[in-house]
Amino acid sequence: MKSFFSTGSIIAILLLAIFLVSEAQQCSSSGAIIGTSGQCNQENDAECCKDGVSYPTYTCSPPVSGNTQAKLTLNSFEAGGDGGGPSKCDSQYHDDNTQVVALSTGWYDNNSRCSKYITINGNGVSVDAMVVDECDSTKGCDAEHDYQPPCPNNVVDASKAVWEALGVSEDKRGDLDITWSDA
Repeated sequence: MKSFFSTGSIIAILLLAIFLVSEAQQCSSSGAIIGTSGQCNQENDAECCKDGVSYPTYTCSPPVSGNTQAKLTLNSFEAGGDGGGPSKCDSQYHDDNTQVVALSTGWYDNNSRCSKYITINGNGVSVDAMVVDECDSTKGCDAEHDYQPPCPNNVVDASKAVWEALGVSEDKRGDLDITWSDA
């Protein structure tokens, strides 16, 4: 029986697989925190910490490229919203009708992306949004973080306006595979 793949094709596939695995391993969990429950705002179906549950923490995020894969999540940046306190970049709250985002700790990169724009590609549409906050991947399950677990290391946490600009219906908002890049 004749093979559909040449030796060169198999080697190329193996090298690609090794590259993808090594890239994914560049950022592994840096530790964990044990959950403590408290008064958690469940707006936008936010996850709340549970007592005694272990949540991974990260000080890094996957490498940024021109097409960085991420999870888009829904967040309120308004006072009283599920985002907790004011945005880290400017100590202000932001209207949910403004295209703003928070990035996982590694991508937030110690304020280096504050007030800069990123381009988000999802649902067949591209939109620009301004980075105003960090989605903390190192801490959580406390009052400062609204008793929510630490963010995974691959999150772009977006306002309602970003989801609307992407054309995602309200019933499908909350978790979307996207790519993003610096604008």
